[in-house]
Amino acid sequence: QVQLVESGGGLVQAGGSLRLSCAASGSIFSISSMGWYRQAPGKQRELVAIIPNGGRINYGDSVKGRFTISRDNAKNTVYLQMNSLKPEDTAVYYCRITAWGGEYWGQGTQVTVSS
Repeated sequence: QVQLVESGGGLVQAGGSLRLSCAASGSIFSISSMGWYRQAPGKQRELVAIIPNGGRINYGDSVKGRFTISRDNAKNTVYLQMNSLKPEDTAVYYCRITAWGGEYWGQGTQVTVSS
């Protein structure tokens, strides 16, 4: 039913930028929050940013001032603009959307930042 398709990952040098996109489609109703999480090998998945529907945006401490989350409700899409990337940002980034039917996850997109 519900599908979340992510795009925008890749390989960049330190200091570079990437923009991630996540578009939801299918039978999804009353989307509440839209957010991004990331997971590096051997580490626990952590919150990157979350943007509630009409609420206050929350960023993980390590990305504050560098990343910007936004959403387009008409397109059921959430974005993550990543600037001033660091090698420690290297991880698989996952989109997460909560809605009336529960929570949904994207397939993940690899972001690799070289030094």
